[in-house]
Amino acid sequence: MTREELGRATWLFLHTLAAQYPEDPTRQQARDARDLVSIMTRAYPCAECARHFEEVVRRVPPDVSSGAAFRQWTCEVHNEVNVRLGKPEFDCSRVDERWQGLACDGDDDEETATGCAVRGREPGIGKGGVGGRGGGKGRRRLGMDAP
Repeated sequence: MTREELGRATWLFLHTLAAQYPEDPTRQQARDARDLVSIMTRAYPCAECARHFEEVVRRVPPDVSSGAAFRQWTCEVHNEVNVRLGKPEFDCSRVDERWQGLACDGDDDEETATGCAVRGREPGIGKGGVGGRGGGKGRRRLGMDAP
């Protein structure tokens, strides 16, 4: 695996996590999200990347106060890394179009899909945005290609 492949996979994971993150997270969910980001600054397989990510996270700590805030933080931090690598920035106002969450069961029918859950929430996510405690009845799917 190349560093570029690892980076793409990592950003896909982080954006998907943010897309699934609740709008009204519990204290434990917020702590878990912050801890995950913090662990990545120390345990990421690319040492140079981990050091750079640590610098970025120290300067711009993760905003895990809501799903929308975490999605924006993830996009903005991703853009900081892209600028450093000489890659184009993504329009963060379109983050919900680009990274739409996870299709957990492979069912493309949003009315019958089940199986997605953030621990402590019901399976599924409301169509109008990521649900908070208790979740919603629809789900958001992972957008692999830019809209």
